[in-house]
Amino acid sequence: MEFAFTPDQEALRARVRAFLSALPTDPEADSEDTPNRASERALAANGWLTMAWPKEFGGHGAAQMDQLIFKEELFEVGGGFDFLGVQLVGPTIMVHGSDDQKRAHLPAIARADVRWCQGFSEPGAGSDLASLQTRAVRDGDDFVINGQKIWTSNAHHADWILLLTRTDPEAPKHRGISMFVVDMKTPGITIRPLVQLTGVHGFNEVFFEDVRVPASNMVGELNRGWYAATTTLDFERSGIERNLVARRDWNRIFKTVRSGALDAVLAGRPSSWRHRLADLYIEIEAGQWMARRVAYMQGRGLVPNYEASMSKTFNSELGQRVADAGVNLFGLAGQLRAGERSAAKGAIAFRYLDARRLTIGQGTSEINRNIIATRGLGLAR
Repeated sequence: MEFAFTPDQEALRARVRAFLSALPTDPEADSEDTPNRASERALAANGWLTMAWPKEFGGHGAAQMDQLIFKEELFEVGGGFDFLGVQLVGPTIMVHGSDDQKRAHLPAIARADVRWCQGFSEPGAGSDLASLQTRAVRDGDDFVINGQKIWTSNAHHADWILLLTRTDPEAPKHRGISMFVVDMKTPGITIRPLVQLTGVHGFNEVFFEDVRVPASNMVGELNRGWYAATTTLDFERSGIERNLVARRDWNRIFKTVRSGALDAVLAGRPSSWRHRLADLYIEIEAGQWMARRVAYMQGRGLVPNYEASMSKTFNSELGQRVADAGVNLFGLAGQLRAGERSAAKGAIAFRYLDARRLTIGQGTSEINRNIIATRGLGLAR
């Protein structure tokens, strides 16, 4: 891997930075905030959102590293986009979807006309996802779906859901699963909010009661949805976002220190806190290159399976270490969510609470370590 960007890539970074500087973004925004749809469509109209998609699907056929450069710059200014649609659902449909599904959904995602959510986890099927019990039963030209999903990010804003269901309860658990794309306006779908520890409503429960879905909405083959789902999970774990969140939080801590507003608090701390921040910055740099390696592999047509799990695990745990360092460094000021005495306008306290989810979502650290052990190191199960 080349540990430097080419002149063309650096020129692209400059163009992206100039474009983003004109958009209404918030450097203090957090990644789970709902992106501004007008800004999202402006990014789509300029071709930034799906630049690495094939041209026939609404992209520009750009290199994966170009797409990564765009994301790095977008996070720097506090912008966001429909991560699920662009990075998970769209690529999954490209690999496993029918021609009709590609024509129906990919251009809409590329234009930022729709938002997506992901219906995988259930109350009894989180890390052991293959134990899911939401049923889809064939009835003529339709499937009738009954069941419940949980921890569904942004379901309350989504137009469509990528849904895993059980279509053969007698088959071994990995084999009797099918995947569907489902319009969230379909009768029988109920969304109930799950408010997080931070007070943010990002997650939801989604209930399906006799929801009729055309059989043509099945993605891939009947009872082979697990294999489509693993494609989605590989895309989900391969992004650089977790590292960018850790970097953004470190920058908040650093700027708060440099502002001098909390000098009285820092005066009572051992001088080792400086070394701690330096160590974390080095880890952030290392984690960034782990994530860039994944994009580099994708650009060469390789499938970064355990490599994506390495990047996801390291960077999500790093995000927690950075948040922990911030709240401990600033003491009581780091625990305040608001007010002039709070650190970074309450962002330090918010991130300390919010970071708890980083090692659970998109595959727990334990699950990802198993992937690294078996698929990366070749260890026995």
